[in-house]
Amino acid sequence: MYLRMACFVLSIVAFGLAIAPSGRAQTWPQQRPIKIIVPFAAGGNTDGIARIIAQPLSEAFGEPVVVENRPGAAGALAAEAVARSPADGHTLLMATPTQFSILPATGKASYDPIKDFAPISIIGTNPYVLAIHPSIPATTVTEFVDYVRSQPNKINYSAPVFGGLSHLTMVLFLQRAGLQMIPVGYKGGSAPMTDLIGGHVPVYFALLSDVVPHATSGAVRLLAVSSEHRVAALPNVPTVSESGYPGFKALTWNGLVAPAGTPADVVDRIAKEVARAVRDPKLVERLAGFGVDPLGNRPEEFSSVIAADLALWGEAVKIAGIPDK
Repeated sequence: MYLRMACFVLSIVAFGLAIAPSGRAQTWPQQRPIKIIVPFAAGGNTDGIARIIAQPLSEAFGEPVVVENRPGAAGALAAEAVARSPADGHTLLMATPTQFSILPATGKASYDPIKDFAPISIIGTNPYVLAIHPSIPATTVTEFVDYVRSQPNKINYSAPVFGGLSHLTMVLFLQRAGLQMIPVGYKGGSAPMTDLIGGHVPVYFALLSDVVPHATSGAVRLLAVSSEHRVAALPNVPTVSESGYPGFKALTWNGLVAPAGTPADVVDRIAKEVARAVRDPKLVERLAGFGVDPLGNRPEEFSSVIAADLALWGEAVKIAGIPDK
């Protein structure tokens, strides 16, 4: 009898151990809100995308998914806070390449973008568009390059944030094309687009969402997109790659990451719900308003993107001559 009882107890213990991982996935989230930390102020693209994805995730998990804005130091403060948060899946970062590639390359990050985070999924990507004022006599990238090359260091371009993605995308293009232009810095906001339309600073590698409203107005001329393929919002605008610079690709993205050590089953569960959400036509339409191409990739694919970006933007930072710290 004692032997049968011991065998019964051991079988119960073994069964419990066998189902433990799936049980953990079923009990998460633990009857409390999931927080998405946005590293920028409310009202921008990153904030809007976070609020769009929060709703379907809340519905899927049965708990509130709240968005908290924590701007400062180009997002380094928010990234640091999430990296040091408990690895329980209840605190996530709405990350961008700025926090994961540019700040580490300039020595302005106190965290390790690889070791301190668990990538979950990229919600979507957003290309840049080479836009010029109609006063520049060019309708193609080739004509633009010829015009600028004839006037080295005489033509200005907008650099909304020095060392930001728009600026560095232009830096990479100028390096590939062998051009010299003068960057004009801003503090973000709508001023770069306003100056482009006014002809004050006639060249701007702008976010897709910034230029689409002006695509047919005649106020600006769109020469090329920085993505690998043409975008649905601008089907007649070629890529930089097909305009004579094969392989050129520069994208920004918004993706969810968790602190390193977050259980893999929790990470996978969130990633699957992101992938499911970005296939919803209504959500796709809302993301399109921010110029976003939905993605919803897997954690390992996201990790590969981060690794590639560290090399790409690290090179751009060196070309731009941005000093460490």
